[in-house]
Amino acid sequence: MLNGKLTIAALASIGLVAMALSGCSQTSDWIKGRSNSETGDPAIVGAAEVEKLIADLGQIASGDPAAQAELFADAAAAAQLTPNALTNLRFGLILAIPGHPESDPERAQSILREVLAQTILLTPAEISLATIHLNNVERQIVANSDARRQQVSRTRTANTQEQALKKRLATIEADNRQLRQDLEDAEQKLEAITSIERSIREQE
Repeated sequence: MLNGKLTIAALASIGLVAMALSGCSQTSDWIKGRSNSETGDPAIVGAAEVEKLIADLGQIASGDPAAQAELFADAAAAAQLTPNALTNLRFGLILAIPGHPESDPERAQSILREVLAQTILLTPAEISLATIHLNNVERQIVANSDARRQQVSRTRTANTQEQALKKRLATIEADNRQLRQDLEDAEQKLEAITSIERSIREQE
């Protein structure tokens, strides 16, 4: 259930960044860099890279195991062979998406923090994407930690209850053994008394 909620949150954040990119020419000067070309048309610096990142995250979140494995392998290889802010960002974002076998929020947190320490090498859109997913994985880590603590607490409580039940059963069993012994003793005494009475009557 937790993974499902986090996947929805991750998809929502992807959508928010995509919307910001689609409308940045009118409303988001903070997310764009302009270059003065001969035509004078504004260009969004890094838009293609961010769109590729969003497409990759969409495929990871889609649940297709083959696509997930391929994208993870490609991102991991790129981050290892050509480490830079963009390849590390891509790898960190893929690790941050929950619900696939290679999801690793703790590792994603570490990588995204390192990436955000190099903001001079990133576009504003890339910084926003990294920040959104870093916040998501940090919440996920806290939620996972809380879930583990609750599980440990439930296990401890269950163990305590089990031990108490075993002790109670052992006490009941010991009481039953004592009752059986007392009953046997009483039957033996009754039989002895009956035998004595029978002997006295026979003598009379």
